[in-house]
Amino acid sequence: MKPGPTSPHFPWRSGNRFELLINGDAFFPAMLVAIALAERSVCLEMYLMESGRIADDFIRRLVAAAGRGAEVRLLLDDFGALGLSKRDRTRLQAAGVGLAFYNPLRVFKAGRNLFRTHRKLLLVDDTLAFVGGAGITDQFAGEGAWRETMVQIRGPVVADWRQLFEHNWAYWMESTPPPPPPLPAALAQGQRGRVACNKGESHGEIKRDFLHRLRQARRRLWLATAYFVPSRKVRRGLRRAARRGMDVRLLLPGPLTDHPAVRYASHRYYARLLRHGVRIFEYQASFMHTKVTLVDQWVSIGSSNLDRWNLRWNLEANQEIDDPRFADKVGEMLDADLERCREITYEQWRRRSRLQRTKEWFWGKLELRLARLHLHDRREPPP
Repeated sequence: MKPGPTSPHFPWRSGNRFELLINGDAFFPAMLVAIALAERSVCLEMYLMESGRIADDFIRRLVAAAGRGAEVRLLLDDFGALGLSKRDRTRLQAAGVGLAFYNPLRVFKAGRNLFRTHRKLLLVDDTLAFVGGAGITDQFAGEGAWRETMVQIRGPVVADWRQLFEHNWAYWMESTPPPPPPLPAALAQGQRGRVACNKGESHGEIKRDFLHRLRQARRRLWLATAYFVPSRKVRRGLRRAARRGMDVRLLLPGPLTDHPAVRYASHRYYARLLRHGVRIFEYQASFMHTKVTLVDQWVSIGSSNLDRWNLRWNLEANQEIDDPRFADKVGEMLDADLERCREITYEQWRRRSRLQRTKEWFWGKLELRLARLHLHDRREPPP
């Protein structure tokens, strides 16, 4: 397979409008209404899509949009879509929906199977986008739903999200990406935003932006992430920010998580961070799956967790926003989340059990081995 093209690099753009959508009860209805009103096109790139009530709602709306003559295309990660039934795939294709799968799994290509698209993106008519960390699955809806955040976007940056989708789609369809679409008109009293993306380990734009903002932070740095296995540079930056007097808070999953091993691996970093003044909170109400960074008035929301696996192997994409009004709303959202957390103090952490320490040691050692994994075949991933 030919090497994939490099993902585009996007500038900051003014004149956008960003709306915060908290949990599936807010973002799923908004996304479904947008698809129902689509006139020209619907583009969906998604890591996780599993058959169930939520997927059925989306499939009905996508099929109806295709029936109205809209161009409907879905790019799903092959691993993340394992739970999408053959019946549902047939329903989409029979209705004329374009369906492609990122990096199909191969038994004898174990190393290349590690590369996944972890992006979560819905585009409608080149005027509206939804970006965040959710999947099309029942886990994000109803009682006990995973805690997640999406952003509804209007304005010029929508064209950048469309270009990002087209690069990935063209690669898997073995075609040439179309020229960049025209920018939507800037909105009055709009907000500044930028699309940040990465292409596996060779393009760490999301991490670089985070470290840059971390070094320049003056007042606060609040980070919510589902998986916390940070690099040495990130850990050092967090400690230094706390020592400068910054309000540094980490909002991480508690006992309710889909990957307990990753949580144990992250625990080995707690002691040193706590000792240097970083505050750590573990969410208790459900699985904290959201990916949100707030540094002063800069916000980043999207698909990327702050762990080495995501930043090394996955295609990720975040919406960056530099706006005091939006930052205040994000701060209010995270304040509400912190009310449902248990804060871990350094003295408490020192008294943890021997069993807890053993689990941290075992899963930490395993994670380090995976982090050092060397792939001989690097023809994947694409954009």
